[in-house]
Amino acid sequence: MCRWLAYSGNPIQMETVLFRPTHSLIDQSLRSRLGHTTTNGDGFGIGWYGNHSEVPFRYRCLHPAWNDTNLREAARAIRSPLFVAHVRAATDTPTQETNCHPFRYGRWLFAHNGLIREYPTLRRDLMMEVAPELFRWIEGSTDSEVMFFLALTFGLQREPRGALEQMVGLIEHVGHRHGVEHPVNMTVCVTDGEQIIAARYSSERDSRSLFHSTSFRHLHELYPDNSRITDAGDDAVLVLSEPLIDLADAWEEIQEETLVFVKGGVVEHHRFTPRLPVSEVSGKQQSSYGLAAG
Repeated sequence: MCRWLAYSGNPIQMETVLFRPTHSLIDQSLRSRLGHTTTNGDGFGIGWYGNHSEVPFRYRCLHPAWNDTNLREAARAIRSPLFVAHVRAATDTPTQETNCHPFRYGRWLFAHNGLIREYPTLRRDLMMEVAPELFRWIEGSTDSEVMFFLALTFGLQREPRGALEQMVGLIEHVGHRHGVEHPVNMTVCVTDGEQIIAARYSSERDSRSLFHSTSFRHLHELYPDNSRITDAGDDAVLVLSEPLIDLADAWEEIQEETLVFVKGGVVEHHRFTPRLPVSEVSGKQQSSYGLAAG
């Protein structure tokens, strides 16, 4: 599938995590150790916040990340307190720039690893559930981008956890209606520049890998002369598909059916429970498919 990471902390050069570690994200694009696919060469993207901009910056490209000299230059030049990076292995959809993550709407960025099974069959029904005012902003053809816009439809900007749970609930409902036994497999990341929200979930309870860092303060004690770790600060947090270095107590695996909130160096774990989206219809709460919400 894909590999991604999200960083929050003091502003650092992106190359600190994209290129320098032993198992950096760029290394994972060639030699993923925990991914469903070893190679993730169907494009890449980075999204970052800085310079008091209301809208995050992005750089996306359909070339393999390991072969893009502009990415190396950009990663050396850009310093940011919060950024998302993604390397892609395509499923069912073309290799093109508009299909590269992260996807963006307003202040929000979204990245995904996994898939909606039988997406070509489910695509029409899912896209019809995207709010009309949001539909025009869909640029590509991936299941991931539709997941993002469904979450926006269900209130991502107001209540991220509920929006993501409703997004998955809808996909599972539509999938089951079409005879797909296990419609969703995902790790997802969304951020508005202030917080990182990440979830690990799959219909078959066998999701792609996902971790977060445990304590940069501990890393400072282990590596007091490493300026890259010092620059990140004690409150830095990484959420990522697989560890960057082989140091067991530096990483905590995010369990199945779990959502994490990251803000100000604090990582909160919550149970992730998909549910059908609801709307007021004839004075009763009903799903968009007319089923009473349980």
